[in-house]
Amino acid sequence: MTQKGNIGVTTENIFPVIKKFLYSDHEIFLREMVSNAVDATQKLKTLSERGEFKGEMGDLTVRVSLDAEKGTLTISDRGIGMTEEEIDKYINQIAFSGVTDFLDKYKDNANAIIGHFGLGFYSSFMVSKKVEIVTRSWKDGSKAVKWSCDGSPEFEISDAEKEDRGTDIILHIDDDCKEFLEKGRIQTLLDKYCKFLPVPVAFGKKTEWKDGKQVDTDEDNIINDMEPLWTKTPSTISDEQYKEFYRKLYPMQDEPLFWIHLNVDYPFNLTGILYFPKIKSNIDLQRNKIQLYCNQVFVTDQVEGIVPEFLTLLHGVIDSPDIPLNVSRSYLQSDRDVKKISTYITKKVADRLNGIFKDDRKDFEKKWDDLKLFINYGMLSQPDFYDRAKDFTLLKDVDGKYFTTEEYKTLIKDAQTDKDGTLIYLYATDKDEQYSYIEAAKAKGYSVLLLDGQLDTPCVNMFEQKWEKSRFTRVDSDIVERLIVKEDLKKTDLTQEQTDILSATFRTQLPHLDHIEFNVETGALGENAQPVVITQNEYMRRMKDISKFQSGMNFYAQMPDAYSIVLNTDHRLVKAVLEKSEKECEEELKPVVAEIKGLQARFAALGEARKAKKPEEVTQEEKDDMTATEKKLSDERTKKEQIVAAHAKDNKVVHQLIDLALLQNGMLKGEALDSFIKRSVEII
Repeated sequence: MTQKGNIGVTTENIFPVIKKFLYSDHEIFLREMVSNAVDATQKLKTLSERGEFKGEMGDLTVRVSLDAEKGTLTISDRGIGMTEEEIDKYINQIAFSGVTDFLDKYKDNANAIIGHFGLGFYSSFMVSKKVEIVTRSWKDGSKAVKWSCDGSPEFEISDAEKEDRGTDIILHIDDDCKEFLEKGRIQTLLDKYCKFLPVPVAFGKKTEWKDGKQVDTDEDNIINDMEPLWTKTPSTISDEQYKEFYRKLYPMQDEPLFWIHLNVDYPFNLTGILYFPKIKSNIDLQRNKIQLYCNQVFVTDQVEGIVPEFLTLLHGVIDSPDIPLNVSRSYLQSDRDVKKISTYITKKVADRLNGIFKDDRKDFEKKWDDLKLFINYGMLSQPDFYDRAKDFTLLKDVDGKYFTTEEYKTLIKDAQTDKDGTLIYLYATDKDEQYSYIEAAKAKGYSVLLLDGQLDTPCVNMFEQKWEKSRFTRVDSDIVERLIVKEDLKKTDLTQEQTDILSATFRTQLPHLDHIEFNVETGALGENAQPVVITQNEYMRRMKDISKFQSGMNFYAQMPDAYSIVLNTDHRLVKAVLEKSEKECEEELKPVVAEIKGLQARFAALGEARKAKKPEEVTQEEKDDMTATEKKLSDERTKKEQIVAAHAKDNKVVHQLIDLALLQNGMLKGEALDSFIKRSVEII
């Protein structure tokens, strides 16, 4: 008996729909074919358990085989098989007739048709020029049937020879898809998509080394683990088994810190194991490590829509038949249940971390540096996670001691509360580069945190918003006397003229560094403090750091780095520099200073006269006079600075003090560093 048919649709109608709505990646076909074979086998097991099938089950292995000469790839099972009527129902009517109507019908409940033979069958035509089905139903009296089609609207059904129940799908691979006739390629795809299927899947035979070459044995090459670890009861699994499973999933990764075994059956079904890898930096490189399965069939490792963004840093497996996927199982559908799953996983992760913290704090502290990035990311991106994590979030000081946020607040409350009642959290980002600033803070009795993580800067902003009357200040952002102001600072005894000369002496000798600006200021820091200190404004530096993470802040990223050069007017070396500059420049500066004072007085008088008039009453002559006076004043100030600079350029102490401050901040390099070394030798 041979039956031919024509559904009445064109090939052009079929394939665009397949490509647009179902399958964007050709390799998915193998997952669908093997999954269908496994589904058919599972259904036979169910019939047997119900007593409806009373025959011998026998070998239920699904077999995948290649014939490169014939150009075929065959997937065979000993499941329920199909009758001719079922072929017509699942293949002819679903696979070709009214494809678009079919998709429209199930668009709101695509999950309901996952696993239907006809749906998986669509993918076969993506790689095949011809597909054949040879099948025999498990039902008594059933005959074997062969169905074949070349992707056109025409198909053929005929009687076939097949002694056993089950189905063989024979794919005649298309000329432009020959890669799927390569053993290595098929092995890779089976390992990717099918390695945890619940029915044994064989691909060829195991091999052994014999007579100088690899030869096939009689033993099937079973490519899958039918009972993966996440399907077992947690109490029956040892730590070593968890670690071994991790090594199987991620062969080249370091040992995980710990793991969470997920197992819930209400209000949704979900199992899985999530591992905490050692994460220290570079968030993006860690993504796409969680594998999503649906009834042990691999779906995707793009799980951003299923778990919160920060949890994508974890590794492991999630398996749920309740996650709503589209018909190709490749893309997540929007669904309120997904939010429930996401919330559940977040809670389990937080509970696990809190449990470890409470049960073994010392062990938690040892793991903190590897966990911090993950926890920071979670608190920044997930408000409900912050609420859960705040009690086990740790702060580490520069001496390596760990504190909860409440413990640390209590520790620094007395010493680090400023005159306005604000609690100041001092921190460093590099213990070596900021060593002298750290030591200066310690000498004042302050504690300094070490915040050297990738997300510490945005976390600092978050803490300042959430913690009442608290401010974070980097230890090198100001002189130590001004980091925590408890009373009005001592003012310098210098006159304005002395301040101008001292500032000009140093300012005119500062190097020109790319994308860096210096501002010179004076301060009475005490005789024992450093003579010259370089600081960087906390606000501007932090805004530049945050611009790396937050779009729309490129303005800050483009701005030059701004540093302050603070001259300690109490230090003997700075006093000596000022005395020398005053003495050497005195005669040259007298007429210039006198001229400046006269011009300042005239400019002030012109300004007062102008204030008494309405804008329209000010004459052009008055405007020109004021502009000319302002220009003369600027010229005289420039002349004054040039006089000071001419004497300062040969002052080795000035250059030595500047270079020492630059060296302390890692800003002295190349030729400047070489000059500093030579000058140091000369001075010695």
